[in-house]
Amino acid sequence: MNTPTVDHAHTAAELEATLAVLEANLLGLGESLRERDAAAMEHQAEQLHLALAAAVHRFAQAARSGSVPPALRLRLARAGSQVAAQREALARATAALDRAIDVLLPGLAPAPVYGADGAAERAARTGAAQA
Repeated sequence: MNTPTVDHAHTAAELEATLAVLEANLLGLGESLRERDAAAMEHQAEQLHLALAAAVHRFAQAARSGSVPPALRLRLARAGSQVAAQREALARATAALDRAIDVLLPGLAPAPVYGADGAAERAARTGAAQA
Protein backbone atom coordinates (compact mmCIF):
# COMPACT_ATOMS: atom_id res chain seq x y z
CA MET A 1 0.00 0.00 0.00
CA ASN A 2 1.31 3.46 -0.93
CA THR A 3 1.58 6.10 1.70
CA PRO A 4 0.52 9.69 0.91
CA THR A 5 4.17 10.82 1.09
CA VAL A 6 5.18 8.28 -1.55
CA ASP A 7 2.19 9.27 -3.74
CA HIS A 8 3.13 12.96 -3.50
CA ALA A 9 6.76 12.16 -4.33
CA HIS A 10 5.64 10.09 -7.32
CA THR A 11 3.34 12.89 -8.47
CA ALA A 12 6.12 15.46 -8.08
CA ALA A 13 8.45 13.26 -10.15
CA GLU A 14 5.82 12.97 -12.90
CA LEU A 15 5.24 16.72 -12.86
CA GLU A 16 9.00 17.30 -12.98
CA ALA A 17 9.31 15.04 -16.04
CA THR A 18 6.36 16.75 -17.73
CA LEU A 19 7.89 20.17 -17.09
CA ALA A 20 11.28 19.04 -18.36
CA VAL A 21 9.70 18.00 -21.68
CA LEU A 22 7.80 21.29 -21.87
CA GLU A 23 10.93 23.34 -21.15
CA ALA A 24 12.95 21.36 -23.71
CA ASN A 25 10.28 22.03 -26.34
CA LEU A 26 10.30 25.73 -25.49
CA LEU A 27 14.07 25.81 -25.94
CA GLY A 28 13.79 23.93 -29.23
CA LEU A 29 11.15 26.30 -30.56
CA GLY A 30 13.20 29.31 -29.53
CA GLU A 31 16.23 27.91 -31.30
CA SER A 32 14.30 27.16 -34.49
CA LEU A 33 12.85 30.70 -34.40
CA ARG A 34 16.35 32.18 -34.08
CA GLU A 35 17.58 30.01 -36.94
CA ARG A 36 14.48 30.85 -39.03
CA ASP A 37 14.07 27.16 -39.84
CA ALA A 38 10.44 26.82 -40.93
CA ALA A 39 10.34 23.01 -40.85
CA ALA A 40 11.91 22.92 -37.39
CA MET A 41 9.52 25.65 -36.18
CA GLU A 42 6.52 23.66 -37.33
CA HIS A 43 7.81 20.47 -35.71
CA GLN A 44 8.75 22.21 -32.46
CA ALA A 45 5.43 24.07 -32.32
CA GLU A 46 3.57 20.77 -32.67
CA GLN A 47 5.70 19.16 -29.97
CA LEU A 48 5.22 22.19 -27.71
CA HIS A 49 1.46 22.00 -28.21
CA LEU A 50 1.48 18.34 -27.14
CA ALA A 51 3.75 19.07 -24.17
CA LEU A 52 1.52 21.95 -23.05
CA ALA A 53 -1.58 19.78 -23.25
CA ALA A 54 0.13 17.06 -21.22
CA ALA A 55 1.36 19.58 -18.64
CA VAL A 56 -2.07 21.15 -18.22
CA HIS A 57 -3.65 17.71 -17.83
CA ARG A 58 -1.10 16.43 -15.27
CA PHE A 59 -1.03 19.64 -13.26
CA ALA A 60 -4.83 19.74 -13.16
CA GLN A 61 -4.90 16.17 -11.86
CA ALA A 62 -2.25 16.95 -9.26
CA ALA A 63 -4.01 20.16 -8.21
CA ARG A 64 -7.23 18.24 -7.54
CA SER A 65 -5.35 16.07 -5.08
CA GLY A 66 -3.50 19.09 -3.67
CA SER A 67 -0.04 17.77 -4.47
CA VAL A 68 1.57 20.44 -6.68
CA PRO A 69 4.79 21.65 -5.06
CA PRO A 70 5.20 25.45 -5.13
CA ALA A 71 8.52 25.23 -7.01
CA LEU A 72 6.89 23.25 -9.83
CA ARG A 73 3.96 25.66 -9.90
CA LEU A 74 6.43 28.52 -10.35
CA ARG A 75 8.24 26.69 -13.16
CA LEU A 76 4.94 26.05 -14.93
CA ALA A 77 4.05 29.73 -14.63
CA ARG A 78 7.47 30.67 -16.07
CA ALA A 79 6.95 28.26 -18.96
CA GLY A 80 3.55 29.82 -19.62
CA SER A 81 5.16 33.25 -19.68
CA GLN A 82 7.76 32.02 -22.15
CA VAL A 83 5.04 30.62 -24.42
CA ALA A 84 3.23 33.97 -24.31
CA ALA A 85 6.46 35.86 -25.07
CA GLN A 86 7.26 33.61 -28.03
CA ARG A 87 3.71 33.96 -29.33
CA GLU A 88 3.97 37.75 -29.07
CA ALA A 89 7.38 37.81 -30.79
CA LEU A 90 6.04 35.64 -33.60
CA ALA A 91 2.99 37.88 -34.00
CA ARG A 92 5.25 40.97 -34.24
CA ALA A 93 7.49 39.26 -36.79
CA THR A 94 4.47 38.18 -38.83
CA ALA A 95 3.02 41.70 -38.79
CA ALA A 96 6.38 43.15 -39.89
CA LEU A 97 6.58 40.61 -42.71
CA ASP A 98 3.03 41.42 -43.78
CA ARG A 99 3.87 45.15 -43.88
CA ALA A 100 7.01 44.47 -45.92
CA ILE A 101 5.04 42.35 -48.39
CA ASP A 102 2.40 45.10 -48.68
CA VAL A 103 5.12 47.62 -49.52
CA LEU A 104 6.90 45.36 -52.00
CA LEU A 105 3.78 43.88 -53.61
CA PRO A 106 0.95 46.39 -53.10
CA GLY A 107 -1.43 44.61 -55.48
CA LEU A 108 -1.56 41.57 -53.18
CA ALA A 109 -3.00 43.48 -50.24
CA PRO A 110 -6.66 42.58 -49.65
CA ALA A 111 -9.12 45.32 -50.54
CA PRO A 112 -10.80 47.01 -47.59
CA VAL A 113 -14.22 45.71 -46.73
CA TYR A 114 -15.56 49.15 -45.81
CA GLY A 115 -14.77 52.60 -47.17
CA ALA A 116 -13.73 55.64 -45.20
CA ASP A 117 -17.38 56.65 -44.71
CA GLY A 118 -18.27 53.23 -43.29
CA ALA A 119 -20.21 52.08 -46.34
CA ALA A 120 -19.29 48.85 -48.02
CA GLU A 121 -17.13 49.35 -51.09
CA ARG A 122 -18.05 47.40 -54.18
CA ALA A 123 -15.52 45.68 -56.38
CA ALA A 124 -15.16 47.02 -59.90
CA ARG A 125 -17.74 45.52 -62.23
CA THR A 126 -16.22 42.97 -64.56
CA GLY A 127 -19.39 41.80 -66.23
CA ALA A 128 -19.10 38.35 -64.69
CA ALA A 129 -21.80 37.03 -62.44
CA GLN A 130 -20.77 36.28 -58.87
CA ALA A 131 -22.28 33.57 -56.75
